[in-house]
Amino acid sequence: MRTLSISISDLELDKFGIKKDKISFSEFLELVSHELMKQNLNKTIELSEKYGLSKMTMEEITKEVKATRKNAKNRN
Repeated sequence: MRTLSISISDLELDKFGIKKDKISFSEFLELVSHELMKQNLNKTIELSEKYGLSKMTMEEITKEVKATRKNAKNRN
């Protein structure tokens, strides 16, 4: 097994919840993936609020999705 060294600030350690000095690459990927998913979710929420989509009901969303898929099929 090879060792890879990465420099990370104390702020980033806290942000990612890293408590140990050494973690496996799989653990590192899991932590980074989790943080990226969280950032993407927050961005999605921000955009949905900006464009008024956050107020849509599930029924309205379902209708929109069906209409978009139907239009996409008709264009082919």
